[in-house]
Amino acid sequence: MVRLRHIAWIVFGSLALPAAAQSGGGAPDVAALRAAAERGNTLEQLILAGLYSQGRGVPKDDVQAAHWYRAAADLGDATAEFDLGVLYDAGQGVPKDDAQAANWYRKAAEQGNVDAAFNLAALYDAGQGVPVDAAQAAIWYRKAADKGMVTAQYNLGVFYDQGRGVPKDDAQAAVWWGKAAAQGHADAQFNLGDLYAQGRGVAEDDAQAATWYRKAAEQGVHAAQYNLGLLYAQGHGVPKDLVEAYFWLAVAATVLPKGTDPYADTQTDFDQVRDVMGKQITADQRTSAQARARAWVTAHPVVAQ
Repeated sequence: MVRLRHIAWIVFGSLALPAAAQSGGGAPDVAALRAAAERGNTLEQLILAGLYSQGRGVPKDDVQAAHWYRAAADLGDATAEFDLGVLYDAGQGVPKDDAQAANWYRKAAEQGNVDAAFNLAALYDAGQGVPVDAAQAAIWYRKAADKGMVTAQYNLGVFYDQGRGVPKDDAQAAVWWGKAAAQGHADAQFNLGDLYAQGRGVAEDDAQAATWYRKAAEQGVHAAQYNLGLLYAQGHGVPKDLVEAYFWLAVAATVLPKGTDPYADTQTDFDQVRDVMGKQITADQRTSAQARARAWVTAHPVVAQ
């Protein structure tokens, strides 16, 4: 079986116009917005920042966008605090400054901004702008995960799986990967299948393993395609079916061009197991399964690139 464990790193940026600025088809009254923004109205400051960020009604100007996000952030607006953190994170309109990014993410996160909590956790995890602190990363991932953020749920599962910042706890890993998997997170689906296959944190259940491997496989996780193929070959959790096993192994070995595979060390194994399996079925069955595999890859261009 192939295992998959990694942390997802995503920097979110809203940097978008508030809903109030998106209604109607007319051009924004920039002069009126600026006048209101200069009087300290946070909504207009956010709108003006969004206009400059997107170049709508004004020339695109990241420095001006940062100026107005800062104005709203200084007044305690959580959205502006988060967006200003994103700008410092990216060095967009301001010098790149991880410490300032962490500062503004923290302010927004303390007001309940989910994306800011996630990004602050990621900074603690990587030691960017703050000292490396897995326990703090776990705390902030948990805050985002509790509010339903799927990537935070996945990452928290990884932390419990690895004992990073929290005591190692397979049952908690299963809980958080289960929440993320239910929201369609492909890597969480794969990892949850892995836990069921091994009986770690949950009762061993090959049928559940097959269910979650299949969901991940259908989203293009080729390690899941490989493991699902093995289950079909062994008749574990699914009826034994060597043709179906060969099909999934063929997809796993074909889905990514060599040299672009993030699990390249497993590619040779995929190829070898597929070829061994192919010797156990007829030539016609191999030809049919290969055609199905090619059709599957063609029909899933997003995940099979």
